[in-house]
Amino acid sequence: MRQARQSASGLIVPPRATALVSLAMVAAMILSLAGCAFRLPTLPERQTSSFLAGDADSPLAAAAVAPGGDPADSGLTLLRDPAQALASRVLLARSAQRSLDVQVYIFHPDVSGRLLMHELWRAAERGVRVRLLIDDNGSEGMDPWMQALAAHPRIEVRLFNPFAQRGFKAAGYLTDFARLNRRMHNKSFTADAIATIVGGRNIGDVYFGVDDTMLFADLDLLAIGPVARDTALNFDTFWNSASSWPVSALLLPADEASLRPLARALTDPRDDAPVAQLLAGLQRLPALAAPQAALASPHRAPAQLLSDTPAKLDDSPSAAAPGSRMLEPLAAWLGSAERRLDLVSPYFVPGEAGVKSLTDLARRGVKVRIVTNSLAATDVMAVHAGYARHRRALLLAGIELHELKPDAADRSSAARLPWRIRLAGFSAASLHGKTFLVDGRRLFVGSFNLDPRSALLNTEMGLIVDSATLTGELAQALDRDLEEGAWQVVLGSDGRLEWVETGPEGRRMLTGEPGASIARRVGAKLLSWLPIEGLL
Repeated sequence: MRQARQSASGLIVPPRATALVSLAMVAAMILSLAGCAFRLPTLPERQTSSFLAGDADSPLAAAAVAPGGDPADSGLTLLRDPAQALASRVLLARSAQRSLDVQVYIFHPDVSGRLLMHELWRAAERGVRVRLLIDDNGSEGMDPWMQALAAHPRIEVRLFNPFAQRGFKAAGYLTDFARLNRRMHNKSFTADAIATIVGGRNIGDVYFGVDDTMLFADLDLLAIGPVARDTALNFDTFWNSASSWPVSALLLPADEASLRPLARALTDPRDDAPVAQLLAGLQRLPALAAPQAALASPHRAPAQLLSDTPAKLDDSPSAAAPGSRMLEPLAAWLGSAERRLDLVSPYFVPGEAGVKSLTDLARRGVKVRIVTNSLAATDVMAVHAGYARHRRALLLAGIELHELKPDAADRSSAARLPWRIRLAGFSAASLHGKTFLVDGRRLFVGSFNLDPRSALLNTEMGLIVDSATLTGELAQALDRDLEEGAWQVVLGSDGRLEWVETGPEGRRMLTGEPGASIARRVGAKLLSWLPIEGLL
């Protein structure tokens, strides 16, 4: 989910501020005219640091070694279930002996967010060094919590590409748009440089099945072994970059009395009833009930990390250096498909160049299938407008299009959850996972969307895995989910778009962006006329 939502002008605004965009822009104009520009202070001198590797005799190190296996391979587990994804993060936090490095685009101080903050604090209490790096566009409501965390001598918190003005961030876009429009979209959760979780999930209830109104269908990979060390090195690059600011340089000193209750909550969550209830439910899951078995991944395969560098945010010369952008190797990898290419991207805006690349693949015999959000399911209408204008060209080339239904969670994910905390079914679902499958034997899981923002503006990361087993497992799950959880878009006999719905009664044909209100249809149409595709 892009909780940093886009307005009709293409501006990115902080979560929950969407309704105040117009007011923010007017206020910013007044301040700008008055000469009140928002500027960051001078970046203070910071201590650079590097990852700390775990001990050779630690449980994580033992899980990283497969007797008789190739030492270059990593142990890999797909995290499709949201509860399992949250429990696996708790597992890594509890398994770490020396270091925890957490990099994320959005961190919500909601129930699951507070639970993970407690686990980070708990790790620091037993001597683990914790580094938390959050993109500042996704840190709404986190300022006091970050100060409380940073008060611990073993926890350091930094904000990436920060806003100078804390209380009214949207105003910053008018005075510093070129910088603030570029964000760190990376997500990783790394313990002892031995185990890591990389994928599409941010930290918040909507990603872990805890919110009872919305589920964002997502995907992560738990990787134990060599690729975790590469991820730790990549974290160091972002952590030590000039775009990474200590929270103490940006926030006013906190009142000790106001931090005291937050510190108590971090130390002992028993007074926080929702967190305590969530933790009790997680404890029953296999990842925490039998941690050693959860770490012993049944699949081992070569895994490669792809990542942009922080230089991408300012278009510095180093951003053009070989290996500094992941778009080129990722595009070459996708273009290597010979038989089949499955693309799952919640925000899919291929542009003319992307349409040409995909149609060229289809014409040489590659079966291309694309899965994205429907207008009814998307949380960013502007993105759907950018995608919709290309549907006809893709269909004419023989490419399959599938769009997630807004009630897909009720049909699939909710039924698979092995727990009930606050969950009684979801009222809405939206696709958020980003995964690409090549020829049934290779897969990519990460933060990269197939849109201009991921390609050109944000920094992204992900893992490429060479495993027919994992790729086949994911392809079968995708087939099951699409059968009832998505519409297939086709061209009707009259050349118009139709949506095929498959249900217990068989197949039926729908028209006119099914499930979407008239207001959403009109809004998407108006947005499609605006020249904003490069910002999506």
